[in-house]
Amino acid sequence: MDSRTKRRLTEAELDALVRRAVGTGVTSATELTDGYANAVWRLKLDDGREVVLKLSPPPDLEQLSYERNLLRMEAAAIGLALEAGVPVAGLLGAGFDDPVLGGDYLVLAALDGVSWNDVKPEGEAALRRELGGHLARFNAVTGEVFGYPHAGIVGATWREAFLAMAAALLGDTERYPTPLPRPRAEIMAVLEAAAPALEEVTTPRLVHFDVWAGNVFLDLSGPPRIQAIIDHERAFWGDPLAEFVTPTIFGELKEDDPLLTGYREVTPLELTPSARTRIDLYRAYLYLILLVENGPRQYPEDEYARIRDLATTSLTGVLDRLVRASVPSVRPGPVG
Repeated sequence: MDSRTKRRLTEAELDALVRRAVGTGVTSATELTDGYANAVWRLKLDDGREVVLKLSPPPDLEQLSYERNLLRMEAAAIGLALEAGVPVAGLLGAGFDDPVLGGDYLVLAALDGVSWNDVKPEGEAALRRELGGHLARFNAVTGEVFGYPHAGIVGATWREAFLAMAAALLGDTERYPTPLPRPRAEIMAVLEAAAPALEEVTTPRLVHFDVWAGNVFLDLSGPPRIQAIIDHERAFWGDPLAEFVTPTIFGELKEDDPLLTGYREVTPLELTPSARTRIDLYRAYLYLILLVENGPRQYPEDEYARIRDLATTSLTGVLDRLVRASVPSVRPGPVG
C-alpha cells in the first residue's frame, strides 16, 4: 500500500547506498509495495546476489511515538530470532543515521519463497501449527525491560509499559486527529480498568506483533513449509499472548486453532479468563494502531476504507468486552 512515509530514491541513489552497505553495486531494482510504512526494494547486485533493501521514512516526517527507530528494533530482533532457531531473512548490512541517506536502512538476504498472503497451499493447518512453534521460540527470548526501548516507551512492569504504550498511541491523536468509536479518555479508562490482568506477566519476552500472512514466506519446492518470518520492526518486549492477536486479526483465538497446538508443543499455554482479558487488551491496542497510523501515512482512501471500518467495528466490540470483564461480580451480602 502506498503511504506518505515511503521515501523515493533514484537508481543512482540506490546504487550508491548499497555500495556503502555491502560493497557492490545494483544492476536492477524492483520496489515491493506490500508493506505499509518503510520503502522496500528487491535488488540484483553486481556479484549475482539478490537482496532486499529497507529504508526508514524521511527523517523530517513525524511518525507515531512508538515508530521511532523501528529498523533498529528489527535489526536486533533478527539476530535474537536466529539465535532462538526461528527462520528469518539474514541481515547483510545496516546503517543508522546514515550521513548521506539521513536515516536508517537494512540490507537483507532475499528469499526465494512466496508470501503466504499470495498463495493458498495445501496443508494450511500444518503450516499454522509450524508457525505456532516458531512463535513460541521467538517469545522464549527474554529481555531487560518492558515496552519499546528503541522508542523510549518502557516500564518497570508490563502493566506500566502497556499503559504507557497505549497512552502514547492515544496521545498521537493530538497531532493526528483520528475518528475513534469512543472519546480518547474513555478508551484509556477502559484499558486501565482491565490492566490488573497484566500483572500476571513478570518477564519481558520478545513479541513480533505483526505476524500476518504477508509476513510469512513459504517454501513450496516440496511439502509446504515456512521459509522465514519477516518484518520484525514492530516487535516489543512484553506478553507472549500478544503474539496471537495479528494472526487472528478481526477474529478470535479458538482452542482448536493449529497455531495454539504448535505453540503448546514448545511451551505450555493456558487460555484462562484472565489470559483472554489480556488478549482483548492487545486487540484493542492493535485496532487503535490501525486507526491512528493513517494520520502520518495518509493512505489512499479507496485502499484504507475497509481496514478503517473493520478496525472501528472490532475496537468497539473489544472495548465492550473489556468493560464487562472489568465489572466485579456482585455477591449477596449477609442475611439479617
